[in-house]
Amino acid sequence: MSWPETPVLTRVLAIFALAGLTAGCFQPLYGDSNVVASAGLDDRLAGVQVRQIVTPNGTPLARIGVGVRNELIYDLTGGGNPATPTHTLVVSLSSSQLQVIVDINTNRPEIQNFGIDASYSLVDNATGKTVMSGQTFSRVSYDIPGQQQRFAGARGRLEAEDRAAQVIADNIRTRLASYFVAGT
Repeated sequence: MSWPETPVLTRVLAIFALAGLTAGCFQPLYGDSNVVASAGLDDRLAGVQVRQIVTPNGTPLARIGVGVRNELIYDLTGGGNPATPTHTLVVSLSSSQLQVIVDINTNRPEIQNFGIDASYSLVDNATGKTVMSGQTFSRVSYDIPGQQQRFAGARGRLEAEDRAAQVIADNIRTRLASYFVAGT
């Protein structure tokens, strides 16, 4: 009897048996240590101290740096009190802006891309050595509705900067979580 000729119930039971055998091989990344004994990722992430992001004063990048740092602190501690720091996260940022679509009549940009490039490194406080480093980026676009609505264009840029900062913080948090789970 070949596989297509076997009864449906037998096939379903075989699939569940295989699923049951492999169920113990996976560890949830964001699991609760009370449910999964080897998880406890939240405690390790809460032990990361985010250093002040150095940016030029009075620039849009300074505001973005504060936003990225605040997002990281909230993402790592969950809004609670930070634990005793075991690691220090050092982040550096740079930004770029590119005109995507330009109005041929007025020669003004209509759609722009805003980008943030981030380099980060995780330093073990006990040894003072860098245990992980990486780079990430975010590109977001926004509309500039025209000269008559210049405040709408300014607000669009601010919201694009905030979205890009959120993406950077999420990427760094995910990379830190994978480091603390896998160790690499």
